[in-house]
Amino acid sequence: MKSILFVLFSFFIACLFIPNNYAQTNDNNDGKVVMHRYLVERTFPDGLYIPVNAEGSEICLTVVSTNAEDNVSWLHSYVTMDKKKTFCIYDAPSPEAIRKSAKKNGFPPVDNIIEVSVLDPYFYK
Repeated sequence: MKSILFVLFSFFIACLFIPNNYAQTNDNNDGKVVMHRYLVERTFPDGLYIPVNAEGSEICLTVVSTNAEDNVSWLHSYVTMDKKKTFCIYDAPSPEAIRKSAKKNGFPPVDNIIEVSVLDPYFYK
């Protein structure tokens, strides 16, 4: 349990210190960045195995850092029980930025990218 908390805490700290500078702007050329939220589906034929220890934390922080180069923010992921499929939530300027970042990270090609929005039951108070 302490290892899981360490990984989550490390990820949180990394998110605080990674610059939030986005190079892409919207079509109005007013200098504002337009970020979109995406659901990214990916298949790992041999499974995705990230150890729940300092090594796993370092792996995740490296992914976060590499993503930042392309203005991509990995928010969280859902992993199937067999560890062969992931469904990840990203904020990014475009699907192309996600694909570029994934290639730099050495991930398998993306199966599907869908732009999504958030809907939760707390919206209807």
